[in-house]
Amino acid sequence: MKNNVTGNDRVVWMLKTRGPQSLIAIAREMNVTTEGARFQLLKLANEGLVESAAESKGRGRPQQIWSLTITGQARFPDTHAELTVKLIRTIKDTLGQKALDAIIEANGQSGVVKYEQELKGVKELENKVAQLAEIRDREGYMAEYEKDEEGYLLIENHCPICAAATECQNFCVSELNTFQKVLGENVKIKRVDHILSGSRRCAYRIQER
Repeated sequence: MKNNVTGNDRVVWMLKTRGPQSLIAIAREMNVTTEGARFQLLKLANEGLVESAAESKGRGRPQQIWSLTITGQARFPDTHAELTVKLIRTIKDTLGQKALDAIIEANGQSGVVKYEQELKGVKELENKVAQLAEIRDREGYMAEYEKDEEGYLLIENHCPICAAATECQNFCVSELNTFQKVLGENVKIKRVDHILSGSRRCAYRIQER
């Protein structure tokens, strides 16, 4: 959780980065009573930012699960979305798909150079993944990483270029290739969650070969 995110924005941030949550989980995260959490959630619901649904888990009363609405998701904007899509279409219509692919490839190479410079001298895989997550977080991807028994999970809770990626999914292919080149040939990377496929986030499984 970002230290400078407080109040109702903190609830929105939590639901964006952690996905749908129960009232109890939200109250615990915010260190308030369930009534205090419910008050903030109802306020956000009145603003059209969150919504709740009943979810049954075994016996007992159904739990109230809260999530972001489309309006709530829009609080995390796609950077210059309309202009980006317009430029992509113009390049494709006037210069062709090959020219667009070449531009995407050049952009990917630029990213590789940038990331390699920032990761220079970093040897351990976990340190590389942690540094890459920091870089992506600064770029607006709300990135973080987790370590588990299978290796590492690079998580991006937001995609600031979602409109561009929706228009041309080669951007997503290019990003995956960039991660592979930066982390090295001895590392296996697989995308396990994809926003464009309906997931709430993009996530990459990273393992040493």
